[in-house]
Amino acid sequence: MKLYLALILLLPLCGGLLNALLGRNLPRLARESIACGVIWGAFVCSVLAFLQFSAPERIEYASWLSDFDFKAPITLYLDQLSLSLALMITFVCGLIHLYSVGYMKDDPSTVRYFTLLNIFVFAMLTLVLAENLPLLYLGWEGVGFCSYALIGFWYTDDKNATAGRKAFIVTRIGDTALGIAMVWMFQLFGTVSITELNGMGFLMPAGVITALGILLLIGAAGKSAQLPLSVWLPDAMAGPTPVSAQIHAATMVTAGVYLLARMFPLIGSSPTTLGAIAVAGGATAFYAATCACAQRDLKRILAYSTISQIGYMVLGIGAGALTASTFHLLIHAFFKALLFLGAGCVITALHHQQDIFRMGGLKKQLPAVYWPFLAGALCLAGFPGSGGFFSKDAILGAVFERGGTLYGTLFAVGLVTALMTAFYTFRMLFVVFHDGASTPLCPRPVGRVEPIMTLTLIPLALIALFGGLLNLPEFLGSHSILSAFIGVLPGFAAASHTSSATEIVLQIIAATVSLIGLGLAWSRYTGQRRAESLRQEESGLPFSGFLINGWYLDSLYRLLFIRPFVYLSRFLWRGVDEAVIDGTLDGVARFTMRLGRLPAGWSTGRVATSLVALAGGAAAVLGYVVWQLI
Repeated sequence: MKLYLALILLLPLCGGLLNALLGRNLPRLARESIACGVIWGAFVCSVLAFLQFSAPERIEYASWLSDFDFKAPITLYLDQLSLSLALMITFVCGLIHLYSVGYMKDDPSTVRYFTLLNIFVFAMLTLVLAENLPLLYLGWEGVGFCSYALIGFWYTDDKNATAGRKAFIVTRIGDTALGIAMVWMFQLFGTVSITELNGMGFLMPAGVITALGILLLIGAAGKSAQLPLSVWLPDAMAGPTPVSAQIHAATMVTAGVYLLARMFPLIGSSPTTLGAIAVAGGATAFYAATCACAQRDLKRILAYSTISQIGYMVLGIGAGALTASTFHLLIHAFFKALLFLGAGCVITALHHQQDIFRMGGLKKQLPAVYWPFLAGALCLAGFPGSGGFFSKDAILGAVFERGGTLYGTLFAVGLVTALMTAFYTFRMLFVVFHDGASTPLCPRPVGRVEPIMTLTLIPLALIALFGGLLNLPEFLGSHSILSAFIGVLPGFAAASHTSSATEIVLQIIAATVSLIGLGLAWSRYTGQRRAESLRQEESGLPFSGFLINGWYLDSLYRLLFIRPFVYLSRFLWRGVDEAVIDGTLDGVARFTMRLGRLPAGWSTGRVATSLVALAGGAAAVLGYVVWQLI
């Protein structure tokens, strides 16, 4: 096991370093083979670790940070949660790497691209497998750096570079909160070991645990793009599409959910913290779903859907349903990677056109993309029987079972969000792939999509569609595989058992909501109403600008933070630095210079002037002597 865990981390790291150092001197096929091979090698090691796994293991490899009573060795921790995520990350990222071979075929910067992509996977695996907070924080910052570099990959375009900087700066807010929580936990408990911290929550007052939980929530909100730190993710679409798939599906945005789940035994005893987590998740899910309903950019629709689906996961953690949230995290990784990679195929075929109103009728022209994309859309919309249906319903069921005014309201919000999710998902599907006669396509004909790009969609589609088999409800007479596997972890066991009748009713409600959303999209974006609906949206519907601009959160931040900062900076620059500091120094210099000019006026070189000065000096000396004698 020790060797397997080491290889899971070292293979992506070595692949990235090898490409960084030697990639420019290697043939293109060689560097692509290295980049893809190390990820699949890590996946094989993850499978071997799974086959050998019997109980959680803590493995120390070397000393790292050690000073007096502070110790943070390089220690990895493998339990059911980290093992599940390691399998998912390596498999999904392996497919994304293969897809990138075709997608980046004509790009001249593949060395930098595959180097960053490999290190991205290494950082995420470090985060997931870390046993102590400093090592987790190393992976946490690693995924932040790689996302910044990959979002702004085509940095010669100012828009792309700005999107990368925006992601880096906004996520730093959450990173600062996590750093404060980490230092505070060491000060309180005298350790940074995650396994030890999770067993010490009872030692501290409820108020301290609540404060720690809120700090961790802010950290998670930054990485997982939850309100109020969600503004970076829609702009993160500036990077290559496979990067978007990796950020949204298997790495960056799932880090916050993992952090809350991992630290749940410590913070879960605080009802205030759980309420705050649930409200943040529910509000974010609703907010992002409303924004997705009005978007025209294909990738931005998927970006807002990611924010919304991560909101569901955070809502599940706030309801204490860690198994349901993990289930949705795993299923979401497959269908969201599928949707982004499918969108990349569409964008490539249409010569980088991303406006869905300029698409249509692609079902017949891109059948190899349409059918997998349909599978991903069914999962995202929570269509009955799909993997996304069972995982999302598990979260909503847990929120319903929690009861009370707060969670009852959040359950209603979750249902409304599910309705909007189904609507915008099928809106996207129908507009892009169906009824193209009334929709102007790109000026050029549909281009060719590399076979390797479409082949990677098939396994993702199959796993996403049938992933519900991992955790079917008990009333179907099946054994919940995932619940049995990770339910033994602290905090993951179900707090209460939902009756079969309640589960059936909730699933009927969830299925009905999904079908209503599908029906609304069908009636509006297919047949004769399609052209009129698109014309209405292009001319502008009520609140469309509000939703397209993400509730104007960016404008709000500019008003509350950026403009005051600019005004303060200008005042300190011109009013303090230039007027006071520079003005004082320059004034003293001018005064000194003028004083120096006074005696310089006597140095004219004329004898008469010198004699007058001599006589004046002698007279002054004689006057002083006379004054002393008197």
